[in-house]
Amino acid sequence: MKDHKRSTAWIYLPTSKILSPFSCSFQMELLGISSLFILLAILLSALTLLKLERRSETKNRVSNLPPGPWKLPVIGNLHQLAGFLPHHRLRDLTKKYGPLMLLQLGQVPAIIVSSPEVAKEVMKTHDVIFASRPHFPPAQILSYNYRDVIFSPYGDSWKQLRKICVSELLSAKRVQSFQSIREAEVSDLINWISSKAGSVINLTEKVYSLMYGITSRAAFGNRSRDQEAFASVIGEITKVMSGFNIADMFPSVGFLQWLTGNKSRVERLHQEADRIVKNIINEHKKRKETLKICKIGDDEDLVDILLKIQGRGDLDSSLTTDHIKAVIFDIFAAWGVKHLLRDWWIGQCVK
Repeated sequence: MKDHKRSTAWIYLPTSKILSPFSCSFQMELLGISSLFILLAILLSALTLLKLERRSETKNRVSNLPPGPWKLPVIGNLHQLAGFLPHHRLRDLTKKYGPLMLLQLGQVPAIIVSSPEVAKEVMKTHDVIFASRPHFPPAQILSYNYRDVIFSPYGDSWKQLRKICVSELLSAKRVQSFQSIREAEVSDLINWISSKAGSVINLTEKVYSLMYGITSRAAFGNRSRDQEAFASVIGEITKVMSGFNIADMFPSVGFLQWLTGNKSRVERLHQEADRIVKNIINEHKKRKETLKICKIGDDEDLVDILLKIQGRGDLDSSLTTDHIKAVIFDIFAAWGVKHLLRDWWIGQCVK
């Protein structure tokens, strides 16, 4: 595989199920795309994109690209996904074009990987080539201009943040230290289920609360007054990020983010989440000043650890408060994605 110097999204698609940035909300919204909507997208973007499309076509001819279905100018293969469940349509296309397939989603080239062997090539053998992420305007806002681990480009800053996460935040010793939190939250859930014997219960809501409770107590401890509000905001952010938005398919056409209202929605949610996280960080700083000590112990949470690393000042590049907030967002983004995937998986099992 060659590095073609071009931002390309890739999706690992196992034969019977999909693991991708496109969740259930994406499926439902994509099903609602009508031919009129596609025509509107073409009219809005054709004048701006036609010249760029011709240039990219010339560059693509000299690239050794994977096979894929035919595509239309400007919208690429979007019309072949409209009206279908995306994971079903991708499954059908991979049967025809093989385990490594190229789709053009507007301006965004997406490589579909659908076999364990090819996935190993992408995620292990050539992992450095695929380590960076394509430019994604909502992610740029939410990650404080790519200061996190998930969306930041591959480089020294990303390596440093990844090292902090692996060796400090998610080490075996650290995860073990949160065992009492997990046990307490699970015990509360079991007791609640027992108290509702013979009644109809909404287990989805309770499992959602369980997962958030474990994550928030590990990240923030028991000192946050805004945890419920933060859970609500993170839930909304997850829906926005996992849903379909035509502007995301044409990242170079900035006005589409404004036209669809996506940018203002993301900025509003980010401002609310930032306010809450800033308050939580300030509470931790005040507590540290009061105690005059911050030792490693059972009650040390992830914010404490990040602030301690920031205070040491022994990193190759400084760990700013924006870095800390971005890493916290990553932790809860992973929680939100797990929640969506779990609901989708349970729904498929019921069917």
